[in-house]
Amino acid sequence: MKLTVLTDNNTIIDSSLLGEPGISFHIETENKKVLFDCGLTDVFIKNAYRLDIDILSLDYIVLSHNHSDHTGGLNELIKLYNNYTYLGKQFKLPDIVAHSDIFRSTYCEGFGEIGSLISENKLENLFNLKLTKEPFYLSENIVYLGEVPRINDFENLHPIGIDKKTGRPDYMLDDSALVYKSRKGLIIVTGCSHSGICNICEYAKKICNENRITDIIGGLHLQSCEKNREGTDYTVSAYQMKKTITYIKNLNLSNLYACHCTDLQSKIGLSKVSNVKEVGSGTVLTWD
Repeated sequence: MKLTVLTDNNTIIDSSLLGEPGISFHIETENKKVLFDCGLTDVFIKNAYRLDIDILSLDYIVLSHNHSDHTGGLNELIKLYNNYTYLGKQFKLPDIVAHSDIFRSTYCEGFGEIGSLISENKLENLFNLKLTKEPFYLSENIVYLGEVPRINDFENLHPIGIDKKTGRPDYMLDDSALVYKSRKGLIIVTGCSHSGICNICEYAKKICNENRITDIIGGLHLQSCEKNREGTDYTVSAYQMKKTITYIKNLNLSNLYACHCTDLQSKIGLSKVSNVKEVGSGTVLTWD
């Protein structure tokens, strides 16, 4: 599997690529091309062009969860498809794989709408939507996990925003991840890990019937304790950080590519028990 970071909060030094507070990965494996998340804007399209990656030949678009820093770029991709249609150019329409509740509206005080800015009805006019809470295999060795069970007592304790349909706090049950089954173990590809990176890893082991996890790449949503605009603690507690570090230590990872919503202090803590690597727009990784 080859993974190219099209969008991240950081950029690699001297890469001449763009960064933004979002995430988007281009994945190639087993004759399949997958776009994992679309970032916030059209940055992933611009960077793909600079990296000579054809994002108009995708087989799948996989969305990790509904937040706009992962789904916002869908609007720009649709504009690109529409322009190509107008010009009479040929392109391939991918299937969209995501949780069945991903297109709900989520409101956060002080931020406004933080969920998907495009509706399911509009998307299904253009794409084949594969919306499911169950695991979905994109190929023999790469699987979308679907809804991740929350099995521990230290992750996903704090909601972010309000689900406007139910009026209840949003615990982001749609948050999911991709797993690649390599010869040496599982590769976890995550967007923000709102469901908890430890929960994600345990579910990946179960679904893939494999206890070895060799690498993790993506946002871990581990940040120093702060107060949001509503005055509630929405970031990681010292207890969660301690438990997560212990869990990651016991995985004996080869590499941990923590990025996006993982802050410096969390990376420093994780680096004491794992091989934390630098990540940014333009990072290219390969696994057998």
